Amino acid sequence: MAVTLIIGAQWGDEGKGKIIDYIAQNSKLVVRFHGGNNAGHTVINQYGKFAMHLIPSGIFNRKSKSIISNGVVVDLEVLLDEIEMLEKNKISIKGKLFISPRCHLIMPYHKLLDSLYEKTKGKAKTGTTGRGIGPVMADKVSYNGIRIWDLMDKKIFSQKLKTQLILKNKILTSLGANPLSQKGIEKKYFKFAKEIKPYICEPYSTIEKALFKKENILLEGAQGMFLDNDWGTYPFATASNVVSGAITQGAGIPPKKLDTIIGVTKAYATRVGEGPFPTELFDKTGETLRKVGGEFGTTTGRPRRCGWLDAELIKFACDINGFTELAITKLDVLDNLPKIKICTHYSLNGKKVRYFDGDANFLTRVKPIYKILKGWKKPTKGITKYVNLPKEAKDYLKTIEKLTNAKIKYISTGPKREEIIKL
Repeated sequence: MAVTLIIGAQWGDEGKGKIIDYIAQNSKLVVRFHGGNNAGHTVINQYGKFAMHLIPSGIFNRKSKSIISNGVVVDLEVLLDEIEMLEKNKISIKGKLFISPRCHLIMPYHKLLDSLYEKTKGKAKTGTTGRGIGPVMADKVSYNGIRIWDLMDKKIFSQKLKTQLILKNKILTSLGANPLSQKGIEKKYFKFAKEIKPYICEPYSTIEKALFKKENILLEGAQGMFLDNDWGTYPFATASNVVSGAITQGAGIPPKKLDTIIGVTKAYATRVGEGPFPTELFDKTGETLRKVGGEFGTTTGRPRRCGWLDAELIKFACDINGFTELAITKLDVLDNLPKIKICTHYSLNGKKVRYFDGDANFLTRVKPIYKILKGWKKPTKGITKYVNLPKEAKDYLKTIEKLTNAKIKYISTGPKREEIIKL
């Protein structure tokens, strides 16, 4: 394995949590390197069913260490709730979880601003999760951020918080919200500091030693490729970079150290929130995919928009990230469909166009061109051997490989860890 990176090849919700949980069993380190609790990875294993938002899904491996590195923005309340949930389920995290003091903190005003900005935009809203991710990242790059390091020193934290409340309260009141109290925030966050202190440790040297020893490291991507702040469908995107090169900024790992880059995609497509979705379905088939696939957001609970697999998107994701392998999830959701479509490319004004030829507005105007395949109308749920898949399912998978020019390594046939085919 050595160094393996897992990235979502769509708009998130691809089933990364399961693939990460499966591969993490052989990993020495599992690292979350970007995003925040706007991510949601669902893991189902021998311990139960868990919705993970900040703690790496590799925490279930007793022999591995889980790292939240500097590229992650942290909501301490969510993190501590997650720690409590794991401990209640007898999942030991002492000596296993390490959090970088360089992580920026999501403060109460970030979440308020997130919702107020969306409300002010009205019909032009971007459909954020409301978790404060955009505002905290804006503070990070404008030198207004507060990091865990600052929280470890009460005097420094108070000074920085005072400055930010002078700025933020003016914005909050101008948008119709009540100003925030410094004393109230300090009381809550100083309590958080005591609880989180045992896990704070700069992980750079731990990662460097593991790289030197060629130990297995798993990098856990959050969100999906097409929510990348630069290469995604901006402004309907996340605040961080999701592409493979983000591992240097987010975890201090040079790209040349990567051995395996796995792109995870559903056997169809989904999206939560606003933004272009060329293959979206508004008919009974779309409803079937949502119902059978249980397509409701892990983080927000919002119903996901559903559509056919978009090979044009996946091909671009493969090219820009350098995927060495693909993981296909939720193949079993397609079991009862008589025919299945795959978008091979786009057309605009009668000409073939590519994803990267335009922006989000451009993508609302393209026409998806489909290849129609025969459905298999047989159950694939729980199959663990490729030879046992129906011929039509194999044909579908081969078509994906051909259109994306990428090899499929993993095929998920159900939500449980063992319901997977490894090629």
